[in-house]
Amino acid sequence: MKSFTIGFFSLFLFLIGWINVESNFDQRGVQTVLEKLGEGNSPNVLIPIRKASIAHGEQLVKFGFTTNKNGAKGKKQSKHFVCTSCHNLEPEQYDLSASNAQAKLDYAIENNIPLLQGTTLYGVVNRTSFYNDDYFKKYGELTLKARHDIRNSIQLCAVECAQGRPLKDWEIESILAYLWTLELKMDDLNLSKDEISKINLASKRGTNTEDAIEKIKSKYLEKSPATFMYPPENRKEGFDLKGDPKNGEKIYQASCLYCHKNGRYSFFSLDETKYSFKYLQKHVDRYSPYSIYQVTRYGTSPMNGKKSYMPYYTKEKMSNQMIEDLRAFIQSKS
Repeated sequence: MKSFTIGFFSLFLFLIGWINVESNFDQRGVQTVLEKLGEGNSPNVLIPIRKASIAHGEQLVKFGFTTNKNGAKGKKQSKHFVCTSCHNLEPEQYDLSASNAQAKLDYAIENNIPLLQGTTLYGVVNRTSFYNDDYFKKYGELTLKARHDIRNSIQLCAVECAQGRPLKDWEIESILAYLWTLELKMDDLNLSKDEISKINLASKRGTNTEDAIEKIKSKYLEKSPATFMYPPENRKEGFDLKGDPKNGEKIYQASCLYCHKNGRYSFFSLDETKYSFKYLQKHVDRYSPYSIYQVTRYGTSPMNGKKSYMPYYTKEKMSNQMIEDLRAFIQSKS
């Protein structure tokens, strides 16, 4: 009986230990697990630079400036935008292996985050390619330096997208250090229990590591696709799609009002009064910056004396169907 009790207790401890290993494994960074499996160092690995810190990086991302130990503010990077003007700091959809505009909208509504033009910064350090696909049409050869270099990508975003000053080396490294705190975790990958067990076993024994690496990488995108779209040829008729006003309301709440309510990032203010909806409805079929077709697909250019502008939505952030949904909502409220 005593030996049975000891044996049962040992088995119990083993199972508890196994569960803890599995649980802890889920919370580990994806890059850490990949390196354990023999993948090699990330191309986005940090470089030690004086003054660089996670705290400074978080300040730059969220507020556009840093403070010293006495609380004095440094020079603001941009007068117009901060990183979170266009980028979320959270996941944007449940399935990280795909990029789907409607899935991102649904996730935004469920998790109370905005639907923004820029790709999320969550997991950006796990990517190996930036300013992908059609961004070459907008930024040309500038994307060539940034495409496979996260530091040049951060700098391009600071100067061209944020319309601000160039970042110093320690500022870039600080931002990168903060972005590493937003690294993908194994728990983000929607792995089954069986897949987790096989990957965990491969990392411990050093066997079937290539299969484990392939399985992990199949669960998330190493590049964020970007496809530029055009407004409908006939703006009166719109796209040949039936709009859903209920879905359009979600877009208005998560996208339009995030930037335009009380002129948060724009000189053009929107709210939920009939005046706003009538104004938008009046301009729907016009070739003006107040047409939802125009601004979603072409954005706006900086105005004289005001460098801020509206970026446009790629297909991966706003489908043609979603634009028709937005139009249907505006029409129903006007």
